[in-house]
Formats: sequence, C-alpha cells, structure tokens
Amino acid sequence: MRITAIYESVESIASDIQNAYINFSKMTCSVVAVVTDQIVDGKQVVGYGFNSNGRYNASGILKDRLIPRLLEADPSHLVGDDGYLDPHKAWDTMMTNEKPGGHGERSVAVGVLDMALWDARAKMQSIPLYQLLADRANREPDSKVWVYAAGGYYYPGKDIAGLQDEFRHYLDLGYTVCKMKIGASDLSSDCDRIEAALKIVGEGNLCVDANGRFDLETTLSYAAALKQYHLFWYEEAGDPLDFEIQAALSDAYDLPTATGENLFSHQDARNLLRYGGMRPDLDYLQFDCALSYGLVEYYRTLDILHEYGWSPRRVVPHGGHQMSLHIVAGLGLGGNESYPGVFQPFGGFSDELDVEQSFVNLPSAPGLGLENKANFRAMLVEAFGNQITI
Repeated sequence: MRITAIYESVESIASDIQNAYINFSKMTCSVVAVVTDQIVDGKQVVGYGFNSNGRYNASGILKDRLIPRLLEADPSHLVGDDGYLDPHKAWDTMMTNEKPGGHGERSVAVGVLDMALWDARAKMQSIPLYQLLADRANREPDSKVWVYAAGGYYYPGKDIAGLQDEFRHYLDLGYTVCKMKIGASDLSSDCDRIEAALKIVGEGNLCVDANGRFDLETTLSYAAALKQYHLFWYEEAGDPLDFEIQAALSDAYDLPTATGENLFSHQDARNLLRYGGMRPDLDYLQFDCALSYGLVEYYRTLDILHEYGWSPRRVVPHGGHQMSLHIVAGLGLGGNESYPGVFQPFGGFSDELDVEQSFVNLPSAPGLGLENKANFRAMLVEAFGNQITI
C-alpha cells in the first residue's frame, strides 16, 4: 500500500452570519484528497478530509510540511501489521520534528489529513468508518445518533421573527433541540431572542452559545439571567483557555454548561477537567477531531476523560460534520452537532440520512460516505476532478 498523491484545495464557506466574536465573511476551509494505489471494487481508493468552520484554511502548513512528509515517507512506515494504511503511523510521520505545544493552525492541518486517512482506511476494508471504529473497540456501533441543529446566528437585518422562522424550519427537518448565538447583543436583547426561540422549540430544547466572548462578570450576569429559561446548555461563556471563568460558572450555575470546541489537544482537555470545574454528571464536552489533530489524538483525549471519570456519552463534538457522526456512533459518544442550513457543503450529513426526533440514521457507504452528499460531491469534482475520478 502506498499513497501516490495528495491534492489540496482552499474552499470558501463565507457568509454574512456572525457570532459574538467573529463574522464569517471571509471564512475558508482546507480540503484534501489522499490518493492511494489500492483498488476496491474496480475503483481507486481516495480519502477526503476537511476542517471544521471557525478556523481558516491551513494550506500553508499542509503544503509546506505535512503533505511532503507523507509523500516522502517510506511506504512501509505508513502500513500496519494487517497490511492496510495505518492512520496512527501516518500521524507520527506528519508530526515528525514538530515541537509540543502551540496547538494553533497545526492541529487543524493534521486534522484535515487525518480525516482523509481514516476515510481511505475504511474504504480499503469496504466498511463505514463507524463500523471500523466499533470493531476496534469491541462494541456494536450505535444504530442512530442524537443530533441538534446549530444556527441562530446574527444576520444583518434579521429580526426575532426571522429567528423563529429558522427554528421552525429545523423542527420541520426533524430536530427537536436547537442552538442559537448570544453575546453579540446586550443581555436584555439576548433574553428577548431567547424567549422568542423558546416559544418555538419549547423549554429544555434550546442551547445558547457565547463563543468565548464574556469576561467573568458578564459570564455570571448572563448565568443569573439564564437560569429562568432551563436551557439545554449554556456554551463557551468565556475564553476557552480561561479555566477560572468556567470554574466560576460551574459554581454559580446549576444547569448544564458546554465547552471544549476550541481546545485542540489531549493536554488542553486534561487541563479543562483539572481546573475548569466541569461536572461529569451534568456538563458536556465538545472537542472536535477535525480541529484537534484528528481521530488519532481524539483517542488520547477520550483516554483522559476516562481517567477523570467522565463517560464518553457526555461528549458531543462540535463541527456538524460526518466525521464526528462516525466517531460518535463507533465509539459511543453522546451525540453530534449538525449544521442543516450553514457552512455548506461541509455542514450536515449525507443526503440519504433522515433526522427524526433529533436522531439521525447512519450512512452505509464505505469510509465516511461524503460523496453521497450531492453538494459536497460537486465541490470535489470542481476541486479535484482534473486529477482524479470522483
């Protein structure tokens, strides 16, 4: 087995939406195609990967360091004892001569390639990735996955009625739990928006997300005001690395909180559990493999959770993409974010999948099954169609 080529493209996911911290007017995404010499059912095995929204493309790191390392490696160093591509060995190759710490865009770049490598590996065995992961964990994969619809962004000119219409649409698609943004407005205005959203989704079915905007005082002011709404969770109130804010929130707010999407290593995850006051019977963790060195590192993060007494069912990954869907089903995590209306063609799941009462069924295609999402497949053809057969 050898990797014969790796192609990389930068794709736009720009829109006029914004959260409390950033707008997405210039947001980009890295996409890769990892081509192998393996033929399955008469077709060359190609793995595809991309990064989640919120972090820009990592093209420079991919082209300058990581892709050359994989292509220049002795092919035998990328193959496991079973003769298949081994993403763990590929991960070690990508991280050769990289210093520890500094988990910025490098973690994104590794996550992009890691996704493509796992996609290719499962395709070589002609099974969905979740089945491969479940087999390795000696468990049966979950037959369906709990998901929630993430949206509720601030749009220019979008009023409360527009927010309610958006959530009605998500309910029509089969979701019962929805998430909205807070923090780009004042507390009074956000409370008005929350109350309007609750009229559509109902008490207990609304998450709110401040995207790390608040200082300690604002975090606690919002916490005091939000208690009355009995939210599903209050997400990322303060800076993701300010564990003191999270700990203070846990002391002051006796309802669920969620954080972790902007922590990119198992060491950061460990520090959150050590110092952030998170409650394993109440709170949720949102680590996103596509931003945090991929699934190989995600295994290490899950080991840390086990060490600190956390069930994997308290993990609901950020990103709204199909890689996390496979990980959740294969490893028994608690659920997955979904982007049914934004960040296309990367948000949401394969076209054949249905959501019912906030549970989605699973793809049957080998690998990740990304090609079964029509707009994603069209993007692949546009980006890589001159080099490979999609």
